Amino acid sequence: MKNTVTQQEIDNLFEKAEKNIMTVFDKCLIMSVQLENGFVITESSACVDPSNFDEEIGIEICTERIKNKLWELEGYKLQCLLNK
Repeated sequence: MKNTVTQQEIDNLFEKAEKNIMTVFDKCLIMSVQLENGFVITESSACVDPSNFDEEIGIEICTERIKNKLWELEGYKLQCLLNK
């Protein structure tokens, strides 16, 4: 059994996930992803002034945060498997 999680695995999980992106209050982006197994991760990014809001930056921030959560979750799953 392998003892590592790879960037490719994280990227694949994210790419295969169903994504829902919405903007609220003209300054907050919310991204929810549903993984293939049905688990949902939600993140948000916001600014103080709506005139500074940039959807692309919000998507980049939320994507990075969700991938960081995937690293944690996949690492935990692997640790459990290796500990059997």
